[in-house]
Amino acid sequence: MSGSIQAFLLASRLRTLPLASACVMVGTAVAYPRATVGVESTDAFWLVFGLVLLTVVLLQILSNWANDLGDYENGADGAERTDRMVASGQVSAAAMKRAIVALGVLAFGAGLAAVGAAFWASTQLLEAMSMVGLGVLAIGAAYRYTAGKNPYGYQGLGDLMVLIFFGWVGVGGTAFLLTSEWDGAWLLPGTWTGLMSTAVLNLNNMRDHQKDAEAGKRTVVVALGWDRSKVYHVLCFVLGWAAWWAFALAVEPGQWRGMGGIAIINAFHFSHAWRVWRCEEPAVLDSELKRVALSTAVAALFILLAQTGGVA
Repeated sequence: MSGSIQAFLLASRLRTLPLASACVMVGTAVAYPRATVGVESTDAFWLVFGLVLLTVVLLQILSNWANDLGDYENGADGAERTDRMVASGQVSAAAMKRAIVALGVLAFGAGLAAVGAAFWASTQLLEAMSMVGLGVLAIGAAYRYTAGKNPYGYQGLGDLMVLIFFGWVGVGGTAFLLTSEWDGAWLLPGTWTGLMSTAVLNLNNMRDHQKDAEAGKRTVVVALGWDRSKVYHVLCFVLGWAAWWAFALAVEPGQWRGMGGIAIINAFHFSHAWRVWRCEEPAVLDSELKRVALSTAVAALFILLAQTGGVA
């Protein structure tokens, strides 16, 4: 395989992994009170959690590699993008394609192991097969974001897919694997993680909107324009946090500890939204992107630790 290990690590964009993990942490937190319904022991519970987390991390890396390859093949990235491994020539397109296939196989294996660990003593064959099917769809979505023919990320559908897979599927699917039951209320915390991830993608697209428009990449930001994309960004936070508080305070009142800490991150996110609202220079958004991604991951971890007794 051409290209160094370091180049593939750079293409993996490791800083994106904590945010990708947020849906698994929140899904585990909402499942924890009902864990005895599905997974029969604490060890099995955390085994399934670990396998789901591994699957999501592999899917995020796969998506990042496919994005590196796809933006090069579709003309969005040129040789001037030294931070992109294929476009800069540090990894060949052929080597990246082979690596993506190998990683897809690993992600499928990890997901299959998670389903097997969750349902090993169960007769819920249809439910298990449905989860395997969702895993296959997730692999396809990770690849097709910007790679392949007519990628959906170039048609303005990236935001919706992030909401679905890093929100509803990520939280609801994790909780389902851990409890063997479904609760529609889980769509509320799923909406929170999904819209926080969508906001990060929106920041990325706001930062790059001029180059994206020139390359024919019709993101939501390109479609809306600069000013309306700021309104859209604020709405992600308003609706996302409204969904979380509706779940924590109305749907499951009294069951959630550590909400004072979560409220602080809520306030931090709203102050961020105000800074973006006033922003007129796309280049400054990169630092905001990092803050939102990290703070969302911290909030998700805090929710998990508070619910499982890791923090008071």
